[in-house]
Amino acid sequence: MQDYRQPYTSYGGRDAAVIVPPPAPAVSRTAASQQPPASAPRNVAALQPAPRVSTASTPQQFNPAFAPTVVAYNGPERPGTIVINTNERFLYLVQADGTAKRYGVGVGRPGFEWAGTHTITRKAEWPGWTPPPQMRKRQPGLPAHMPGGPDNPLGARAMYLGSTLYRIHGSNQPWSIGQAVSSGCIRMRNEDVIDLYERVGVGTRVKVI
Repeated sequence: MQDYRQPYTSYGGRDAAVIVPPPAPAVSRTAASQQPPASAPRNVAALQPAPRVSTASTPQQFNPAFAPTVVAYNGPERPGTIVINTNERFLYLVQADGTAKRYGVGVGRPGFEWAGTHTITRKAEWPGWTPPPQMRKRQPGLPAHMPGGPDNPLGARAMYLGSTLYRIHGSNQPWSIGQAVSSGCIRMRNEDVIDLYERVGVGTRVKVI
């Protein structure tokens, strides 16, 4: 597992892709763990304002401002909790030493924003994707089902939130991280969602603000 830790800094800080940019490069297969299968109330008091991050980036390029880092945390959430600040486009995994691991995320586009607290109820590696009926109605060209793999919009890993249709998942569109483009799911780069997936388990508390 790659170690993204960086020097501490102070910090602030939704379903599948709905934009269709040019095809993304295939997911790196240099690590066996990254191979596809063969076949609630808002509480921002704990979040100090983060520097304003520009989401502008060259098409098909990941904006490095959203790369993982370790930041200071002095809020009320317990270690192991995930806090997602949708305005800042950052996900924080609270750690036990007064810090949080911070990852850039993509969030719900206008009209698909949401907030609340759930727990991770299921985890899946290279998950298959079954677009819900309402999404297929909006986008008639979507398949009824897509097997897991590097071309799947859910990416390398998925963590399902409560009984909702929302997930924290990977993406085959890394350039969309830091933008509001999804139907409500929280998307991450594949390498970042793999790292987070290995750090949390079913039952993890997820607070979206």
